[in-house]
Amino acid sequence: MKLHFMKYRKLSYWVSGILVALSIISLATRGLNYGIDFAGGISMEVTPTTPEYTIDKMRTALAPFSPELQTVDGNSVLVRVGLPKGATDAQQNERVREIKNILGNNVDYSQVQIVGPKIGGELVRGGILAILVSFVLMSVYIWIRYRGGYAVGSFVSLVLDFILMFGFFSVMGLEFNQTSIAVILMGIGYSINDKVVNYDRIDENIKKYHKMPMTDLIDLSINEMLRRTVMTSVSTILAMVGLYIFGGVMLQEFAIAMTFAIVMGTATSIYISNVILYHFNLRETQY
Repeated sequence: MKLHFMKYRKLSYWVSGILVALSIISLATRGLNYGIDFAGGISMEVTPTTPEYTIDKMRTALAPFSPELQTVDGNSVLVRVGLPKGATDAQQNERVREIKNILGNNVDYSQVQIVGPKIGGELVRGGILAILVSFVLMSVYIWIRYRGGYAVGSFVSLVLDFILMFGFFSVMGLEFNQTSIAVILMGIGYSINDKVVNYDRIDENIKKYHKMPMTDLIDLSINEMLRRTVMTSVSTILAMVGLYIFGGVMLQEFAIAMTFAIVMGTATSIYISNVILYHFNLRETQY
């Protein structure tokens, strides 16, 4: 069965425009929910002194501080607690004392670290720099690899991918930290790879079918690669489902964001980067 993707090309533009608008509005009004890495906070590695004092009990005891808890190195637990914006050194030390008073003698402390606003700001700048560098490098790769409509289609969809990824974190209120930077870059890389595979097939078919209308040729190429695209996406999403169910609380947001990145990359590969090619005479493209 052949699916006619090009038939809905105008709808894809409208949907993309609406999603971009929602992303920009959310980023402008709500911003990003910065995690401890960027906003600053307290990080403690503790080990329960008794088996009865589980991570769940620890999470309940620290609930007023909205903590992040993760099991590390067997019995040890990594406790991360945010700080109020602009917290002074005295307030930071007071929060450490409050946490220690709550945990009491139920745990032994391996290390205690305070990530201040200055360090958080440096991490934000580093994360932004990493994203900008990756964007430039991907853009250079696209320009070298393709010309004309292929380059425009790849670049537009690349920009769209970045906007939608940031918009997703803002709209969903997911914590934005160093792991989020990795998710964005992994998702964009996945998306670019999918686009390159589809473009290669379109280029092959252009050389093979000299008189076929471009709408039919692009539809043919997408359909020929659709099984590969869907199977790759589904297998990766299934891995994320397993990670969400069994990976614990700390990995659930990673799994959610990565699943969106996979769906987004697949959608923009089919309905944006390929659809844009319709507006160019690819048979005259010179590499």
